[in-house]
Amino acid sequence: MLSKKNGNQVVDIINKRWPNNPQFTTKNIRTVELDNGESILIGKEFTAVKIGNDIVPFLIMDKFLEIKEKIVVDKGAVSFICNGANIMRPGVIRVEGSFKTDDIIGAKEVQHGKMLAVGFALVNSSEIMDMSKGIVMRNMHYIGDKFWEAFKSVR
Repeated sequence: MLSKKNGNQVVDIINKRWPNNPQFTTKNIRTVELDNGESILIGKEFTAVKIGNDIVPFLIMDKFLEIKEKIVVDKGAVSFICNGANIMRPGVIRVEGSFKTDDIIGAKEVQHGKMLAVGFALVNSSEIMDMSKGIVMRNMHYIGDKFWEAFKSVR
C-alpha cells in the first residue's frame, strides 16, 4: 500500500493530468512494483501504470477509455503497437476527439474498435492528418506488455 501522502500525490497527479478531469478520491492505493521505478497502481476507482513520473490509465479502464481522445490505426499497425512501437502517422486512419501535444490519448484498431495502447500525443490532433510521416503518439502501455501480464497474476 502507498502511504497516505504518496496516495494523495498520485490522486492529485491523475486528477490534474488525465483527460476529462476524473476527480478520483481514492486514498488507499495498492502498488505492484515491477522494475526500474515502474509499477501498477490499483485504487478503488482506477488502475494505472506508473513509469517514472508519468501515470497513465491501465487498458482495462474501459469506461474511462471509451470517452478518451483516440488515434484509430489500420490493421497493419497492430502488431507493431502490441510490440511496444510508437504510433506512426502512416498507420493512422483517423483521429477521434481533440487533443494537444503531451495529452494522454489512446490508440485503437479500426476493425473491431479495440483499444491497443495508451500514451502521450506528440502532435496536436488538428495536425496529424496533414502529416505524411513521423511519430504521433508515444506508446506507454499496450496490450501484452509487462504491466498487462503482471496484472493478470495480481487480479
